[in-house]
Amino acid sequence: MSEFYNVITNFFKDGGFFIFPIAFVLAVGVAIAIERWLFLTREKMRNIKAFEDFLPLLRTTDLEKMHMYTRENQAPVTRIIACGLDMMKVSKQRADIENSMNEGMLETMPRLEQRTGYLAVLANVATLLGLLGTIIGLIGAFTAVAQADPAQKSELLSNSISVAMNTTAFGLIAAIPLLILHAMLQNKTSAIVRSVEMSAVKFLNIMTLHRLIEAGITRYIEKDTGQERESVNVIGGDELPAAT
Repeated sequence: MSEFYNVITNFFKDGGFFIFPIAFVLAVGVAIAIERWLFLTREKMRNIKAFEDFLPLLRTTDLEKMHMYTRENQAPVTRIIACGLDMMKVSKQRADIENSMNEGMLETMPRLEQRTGYLAVLANVATLLGLLGTIIGLIGAFTAVAQADPAQKSELLSNSISVAMNTTAFGLIAAIPLLILHAMLQNKTSAIVRSVEMSAVKFLNIMTLHRLIEAGITRYIEKDTGQERESVNVIGGDELPAAT
């Protein structure tokens, strides 16, 4: 254990100034990743439980109870369904209700994706800081070779190259885990979004099955205008000119 501690201590001591900004970037990235992971895990569990509790109400098609449940529960899936229920008060067309639920999805998505993108930025910053430390170390190495006494050249060159290599290595050590965490959080977010979308589609399908929502299926009727008969599209009770 003491040997490992000495290796870490020497690594930071020989790495130069840029080791510390890279360490700060890594700490910030890990803190964001932990916070996002806990948040997304909680939101996933809330969505699953909320829709499982809502499903019996959905099958009974009791709109009043559905409204009460969506007002009391603030899970993302229930907020999106609440947008659909509100639209059902003014329109029974599936397209209108679906658009309203899509609007609710757009309002929910930023909370799920919040701060996750910072991880990719911090990974790039860590890599660039490592490269900057490398350049500083190489500048010191060339300066040592050009200006130092012959007896000191070897030691100065070794120290400068140590700074260059250590900062590059630590920049990559910080960047690689941050990129992996970024990908994992993106996949977790995408899984939650797909789950919410599936629940929304299930809501629409059940409402359509029970005829509480009009699917808007196109059908044709013949309209007698007195002189001739005219074909008219009927979509959810609205008449539109037929395509010729």
